[in-house]
Amino acid sequence: MYDFAILWDWTGFAVRWLHMITAIAWIGSSFYFIALDLGLRKAPGLPVGAHGEEWQVHGGGFYHIRKFLVAPEAMPEHLTWFKWESYSTWLSGMAMLMIVYWAGAELFLIDANKADLTIWQGIAISAASLSIGWLIYDRLCKSGLAERPTLLMVLLFALLVAMGWGYNQIFTGRAMMLHLGAFTATIMTANVFFIIMPNQRIVVADLQAGRTPDPKYGKIAKLRSTHNNYLTLPVIFLMLSNHYPLAFATEYNWIIASLVFLMGVTIRHYFNTQHARKGNPLWTWAVTAVLFLTIVWLSSPGAPEPLEKAEARDLTPYEQRMASANGFDEAHEIVLGRCSMCHAREPFWDGIHWAPKGVLLETRADVARNARAIYLQAGITHAMPPANVTFMEPADRAAIARWYRATQM
Repeated sequence: MYDFAILWDWTGFAVRWLHMITAIAWIGSSFYFIALDLGLRKAPGLPVGAHGEEWQVHGGGFYHIRKFLVAPEAMPEHLTWFKWESYSTWLSGMAMLMIVYWAGAELFLIDANKADLTIWQGIAISAASLSIGWLIYDRLCKSGLAERPTLLMVLLFALLVAMGWGYNQIFTGRAMMLHLGAFTATIMTANVFFIIMPNQRIVVADLQAGRTPDPKYGKIAKLRSTHNNYLTLPVIFLMLSNHYPLAFATEYNWIIASLVFLMGVTIRHYFNTQHARKGNPLWTWAVTAVLFLTIVWLSSPGAPEPLEKAEARDLTPYEQRMASANGFDEAHEIVLGRCSMCHAREPFWDGIHWAPKGVLLETRADVARNARAIYLQAGITHAMPPANVTFMEPADRAAIARWYRATQM
């Protein structure tokens, strides 16, 4: 039975790498085409319908690229579609959401101190919320607001702020950040799947049938693509935020997430302006710095929960099951002696000011709640303690492994 924990962790490892690789492909192509589009220049001798061209050098050769704003006069023999980067990123991201936050809902998704939810209720809210954002956003884009892109972006930002606040009312801080990222990524991929690709297929079908394509389809797709461009950087941060407890494990985590979206806008505006050769808006970096310093200020941890209060609270059913397994008391003592000097509400290891990654290992509930991580990090591997600075003995690791395996019987 205990091998399941190893297999499950490797499954998460494989899906995480798949997600990262596909995300790099999607983000890379998105950034490239935005830069290319903004850098196009008018030139004499362009074919009919061509919007602009650009010469680029890379890999020892030169590339001559032309863009047709609506479509060329005739359908080219070879046409490369950019869609699977987006689809595979979203699909692998959903798989990660299921592996980490749905399968581990008791630990990572539901915060019993915020909302009394069952596991299935938490998962249902998680799944349903991702589609709600797309439906609202799509309705806004299809309204008259499409002709007022700045106001549309402001309303999209307000929607994201509201969702961040809402997630934080029921989910853990870590889950709030991740779900806000997934919420945004769903909008981005849905833009590709439901709007950009279908519009491009209509244009291709018109070309093949000898009809003149309607320019409105390209205009609609361009609006959605621009939104995706400005949302990309915040999504990257939100997807990696679980590594930074100062961002997710603070009282103002949803405000921090909102400011990250604004930082994404200022940074992308700088590079978009540069690529379009419209100036050098250095003011965007000043604004970004102010936003970042505000985040640092908001992230300052408050007074930690008193250890006495943490020890007095009742264990959850999951924690009770882990704490009642054979060998728990011995494992708890080992963790207290080898790990809690750093993973404490008030760490006393030199240079450690707060528990790494926000993981606390002091009370019985703390140790029981983090059973699988302790097993993987200190039971069957030597990842923790780092460089074995607290001299954890092989017998200690064996005891931790025996306890965790007993919980799986």
